[in-house]
Amino acid sequence: MSRRNNFTTGSIYAEVLRRERRGDYLGATVQVIPHVTDEIKRRIKDAAAGFDVLLVEIGGTVGDIESQPFLEAARQIRLEVGARAALFIHLTFVPYIPAAGETKTKPTQHSVKEMRSIGLQPDVLVCRSERPLPMSSRNKIALFTSVEERAVISLEDAETIYQVPQMLHVQGLDTFVVERLDLACPAADLGVWNALVDAQLHPTRSVRIAFVGKYVDLLDAYKSLIEAITHAGIRTRTRVDVQYIDSEDLERNGTGCLQDVAAVLVPGGFGQRGFEGKILAAGYARSRGLPYLGICYGLHAAVIDFARNVAGMAGAHSTEIDTATPYPVIALITEWMDERGEREHRSASGDLGGTMRLGEQLCHLAPESLAARVYGSASVRERHRHRYEVNNRLLPALEAAGLVVSGRSADGQLVEMIELRDHPWFLACQFHPEFTSSPRFGHPLFTGFIEAALASAARQSAVCDGTAA
Repeated sequence: MSRRNNFTTGSIYAEVLRRERRGDYLGATVQVIPHVTDEIKRRIKDAAAGFDVLLVEIGGTVGDIESQPFLEAARQIRLEVGARAALFIHLTFVPYIPAAGETKTKPTQHSVKEMRSIGLQPDVLVCRSERPLPMSSRNKIALFTSVEERAVISLEDAETIYQVPQMLHVQGLDTFVVERLDLACPAADLGVWNALVDAQLHPTRSVRIAFVGKYVDLLDAYKSLIEAITHAGIRTRTRVDVQYIDSEDLERNGTGCLQDVAAVLVPGGFGQRGFEGKILAAGYARSRGLPYLGICYGLHAAVIDFARNVAGMAGAHSTEIDTATPYPVIALITEWMDERGEREHRSASGDLGGTMRLGEQLCHLAPESLAARVYGSASVRERHRHRYEVNNRLLPALEAAGLVVSGRSADGQLVEMIELRDHPWFLACQFHPEFTSSPRFGHPLFTGFIEAALASAARQSAVCDGTAA
């Protein structure tokens, strides 16, 4: 079993301040040690409850002031639970100097020295490098860092990040960890993992999709989405050629750049810049029968396009951008829900109307809808992060024009998913399904989207060949 928790510095300090104001520290001066470190340890122990192993990642660089309380908490935990119940794995960088034709171990030695200066001795060193680390360098690192030679792991550049578990397994990292923590585990079976790596490296099909966003100059902003698309490609053994298109380019130059794609994905975002380009992308997919997947802001774009161009609501918009729109089809709950409805929604969902809707929430899917077929379920739980909702007051007119609400919140009052009647594959959701995708299993929405894109490409090819029915 696994569970992911995010212990941000801000949330840690906020909780410490709340405790101080409640008087939990009995008037004592709040300090990093012990108050902040105790809160970090408490959260770590709470996250570990009911599990055999807890993996804690401390980001940043050893020596940075931001990570010091977390490293100190790790040092204390090891003292409390014992050396056989805690293991420190340190990731370091071993640069390769082409002009000299050699690797340099000094950065790793200095990094470990910094760790030891605050009372932490690494048990394992994972050494990132451009090429495999020579045994002579591994021996040298082991000697000067007091780490066992077999625990100095070479992690060179790989063709895909999903090869990394195989590389670590070959060098015995998993065996070393199991031995040191005295765990009774069967031998690792990487059969499923090897198969998914093979599927990624040796696809049998290919498809081109458009990814229309406003942050395409910094693709890390879409990292989770890109990985979810990769996972869907693995599941379908498809090489997905993602064409990243700046939504502002669509506003300036039109939708001509979408002519050669088999499907369109519009991701989340916020603000006015580039939003009309997202609306154009949604309209292009709708009018040409291309598979469409809208995520959060992508749902807003799809609803606005439909309202303007199908439901006859000229000037329809989101109040996030235009508070004077005659048809606020997307708005804050407080802008369209009456006081009683808002109060009931707060009671049922625990959310405050008009504020950010966050975290995993239940979504009920309409029977026989495309969403229900894709998920293979009557309800799902997905993670949310948004403020603006589909306006229920204008929803009946949208539905009468052909918009289908295929997913609703737990209390039935908020739109979670929409699709279109008489369209091959058109889905948009308020939540962020990319956060629950995994390389082993992918995610139903993304896998279904890629399968629909493949079918769309086949139809386009048949039309070009003159073989379409």
